[in-house]
Amino acid sequence: MVRLAGFAGLVAGAFSMAAGEYVSMTAQKELLHRELDVERKSLRVSPKQELAELVAVYEQRGVRREVAEEVAEALMSDPERALETHSREELGVNPQQTGEPKKAAASSFVSFAVGAVIPLLPWFFISGVGAIVGSIVLGTVSALAIGWGLGVATGRPPWKGALRQLGIAAVAAAVTYGVGSLLAMKTS
Repeated sequence: MVRLAGFAGLVAGAFSMAAGEYVSMTAQKELLHRELDVERKSLRVSPKQELAELVAVYEQRGVRREVAEEVAEALMSDPERALETHSREELGVNPQQTGEPKKAAASSFVSFAVGAVIPLLPWFFISGVGAIVGSIVLGTVSALAIGWGLGVATGRPPWKGALRQLGIAAVAAAVTYGVGSLLAMKTS
């Protein structure tokens, strides 16, 4: 029963995470493209105003006005380069990198599935208290390893990342257990 419920939760959760990531990334990409279209129109309709904005950006960064004007004029001479520059400076966006919803969804699916299968593994080989302990141990080691790796990758103290990840996993497990227990009481 645990294997079946665990596998059903794994598949449902992985698809749910993938769908949510796809919808989120698609909305974000569409919003960024809308912002880029607005910027593209502004560059076409109000080039002098856009030039002045770019000069102001460079002046705020400490560039002398004459140099800022020269650089801004050079960048504005090519419409695609002007769009790229304005979108980076004003929106913080690279027009060529607005996200890939399908890749993000696939990544979420795989990440969730791997994370969900780890504590389920003991149930394919043993049952009862041994499987419960095995699930807890594997889940704990996995959470600590992921947190440690994130700490190393981000340059933060690995032990803090490990403990944070373990805490998050413990809360998620407790909530899942609590909901499962409540549902089991209601159905019996």
